[in-house]
Amino acid sequence: MAGRGGNKKRVSYLAVVAAAGFAILAVVALARPGEDGGFPRNDWLVGTAEEAAFVSFARKYGKEYATREEYLHRLAVFARNAAKAAEHQALDPTAVHGVTPFSDLTEEEFERHFTGLAAAGSAAGRRCGRAGGRGGRQTAPHLDVKGLPSNFDWREKGAVTDVKMQGICGSCWAFSTTGAVEGANFIATGKLLRLSEQQLVDCDHTCDAVEKDACDNGCSGGLMTNAYKYLMEAGGLEEEEAYPYSGRLGRCAFEPGKVAVRVTNFTNVPLGEDQIATYLVRHGPLAVGLNAAFMQTYVRGVSCPLVCVRRWVNHGVLLVGYGARGFSLLRLGYQPYWIIKNSWGRQWGEEGYYRLCRGHGACGINTMVSAVTATTVAAEPASGHAES
Repeated sequence: MAGRGGNKKRVSYLAVVAAAGFAILAVVALARPGEDGGFPRNDWLVGTAEEAAFVSFARKYGKEYATREEYLHRLAVFARNAAKAAEHQALDPTAVHGVTPFSDLTEEEFERHFTGLAAAGSAAGRRCGRAGGRGGRQTAPHLDVKGLPSNFDWREKGAVTDVKMQGICGSCWAFSTTGAVEGANFIATGKLLRLSEQQLVDCDHTCDAVEKDACDNGCSGGLMTNAYKYLMEAGGLEEEEAYPYSGRLGRCAFEPGKVAVRVTNFTNVPLGEDQIATYLVRHGPLAVGLNAAFMQTYVRGVSCPLVCVRRWVNHGVLLVGYGARGFSLLRLGYQPYWIIKNSWGRQWGEEGYYRLCRGHGACGINTMVSAVTATTVAAEPASGHAES
């Protein structure tokens, strides 16, 4: 039975959450909505405290709603997400949580459209692919972890392209794949090429060698290890300019004669975070999966949630580096972190990047990691379209 101490703790926690919620709304509240005759229409207004913050959010991110009913629905979702951001702030005090481009989406909408990987058996997993596929490859051998630099960032070495935007499409697996292949090709050749996610979305239907129902399926999900296998069998990956991203499933238009990069091999990386860091430094950016539960409200800082289910991995991203001194939690001193490239555009997070605490397996960051090797090839004369 809970005693008075427990009740006091609960009241204190709720007070923190409520105060943070009001603070988040206050930060983004600007002029009174509708007073300039623009969006939203004046006859839509309800005059709540949350509305000014909501209209400011909508204007900042270019959001518009076709009907008053949709406007009111999104306003209610926005208010709920402000409360969620306050809860996340209490559970993840080393980061800043608040209003993001996804503040008008329900949790289900966010997961369906903007994540990619998920725990086996979940609805999101069937849409966006399970994160645990082995792709028919064995786990790579353990490497000597001695001599690693304290800080490392592949962006500084020119191996990472600009942040991209997957849009309303569960294709994070494709962006994670191309990011890893772009980095591997840079390491092999010194050339940084922007590669085509759309080729994977349209043409790759590869299934996992072990979990036969875990197949790549366009905007409805996929696995990075499946995608590597597809690229090895198809002959490679076109550049983004040749096969541009549309954010929706289309007819396969892959032209073998336009292949820019070939994948030569891939492997699963040992799950220890020291091993992950070693493979990152020695082999290039790594494709990883993680639990994106705290990312919908993430604004900046090093995220290190007190509670983040490690087995519920639902988003594919690119691990590009790490740092030694990211945040200080109570008296534990400065703690290390991972540097993660996301595929939600530069308006999200730290100009499209996410920092997550390192060494604790936070949010399942160490549960599925893969490395790839690749090389640039000379373009051959086009030989027509190959459909799959």
